[in-house]
Amino acid sequence: MNLLKTVLLLGILSGLLIAICSWVIGGTTGLIVGLGLAAATNLGSWFYSDKIALAAYRAQPVSYEQAPELHNMVKQLCDRANLPMPGVYIVPTQAPNAFATGRDPQNAAVAVTEGLLKILPEEELAGVIAHELTHIKNRDTLTQAVAATIGGAISAIAQFATYAMWFGGGSRNNNQGNPIGILLTVMLAPISATVIQMAISRTREYSADAGAAKLTQNPRGLARALQRLDSMARQVPLRANPSFEPLLIMNGFSGQKMANLFSTHPSTEARVQALLKIEQEMSSLPSDSLSG
Repeated sequence: MNLLKTVLLLGILSGLLIAICSWVIGGTTGLIVGLGLAAATNLGSWFYSDKIALAAYRAQPVSYEQAPELHNMVKQLCDRANLPMPGVYIVPTQAPNAFATGRDPQNAAVAVTEGLLKILPEEELAGVIAHELTHIKNRDTLTQAVAATIGGAISAIAQFATYAMWFGGGSRNNNQGNPIGILLTVMLAPISATVIQMAISRTREYSADAGAAKLTQNPRGLARALQRLDSMARQVPLRANPSFEPLLIMNGFSGQKMANLFSTHPSTEARVQALLKIEQEMSSLPSDSLSG
């Protein structure tokens, strides 16, 4: 169900980009430009998303000699998940957080902050690493990169439409785009794109939490890590390009009701409750089922 929801939301986001181009530019030309832009943003995300995300957070690669315990933990969890070893990176900041990036499991990276390594005990750190590896296994890293890139393109077009309204509004050229469509683009497109992008992110977070619980066989370890990170992230937030915030395991904002529409992650309370439910389900299964 989560996969179907993600595909549907990505389709809506791409469709919104194409529609906006058609409204702003007008006619067949606008449709062709929209299709081309959607294809280009998806292709660019495929090849360069990992490099851009790692650079945005100033993540530095670390060798086995530099961080043997971290490498051993990542390798052990990768073996359990049947994943190739990703690149291992450390972000030089005391803000506790982590993320994964890369277009597929063969071209992936896991990054943790210095602050995360300092505050989390081993079982909680394992839960966080398992969460990020699940993102890689599910190819969420590519999904989020595509969503972020399309969302950025929509915002750029809306900005362009705003300039066109202010500086070219007197023109009555028949080749112009639909005036109502342009107005809607300026007013609603960035908000709509953000809401859809955030919804994709929240959907994938629940799946990654569940995957980490299965991988470590310790849902409570990740639940405790999330509670600890939620408290610390508010005090020491990890600041970078907002487009890449959905990649993080924890953001600094947790709201209710309408505010959740603009949150990249579900509330920590909801995630913890979901993990504790998984723990109850695991405890009711025979031990041989858990190891399978």
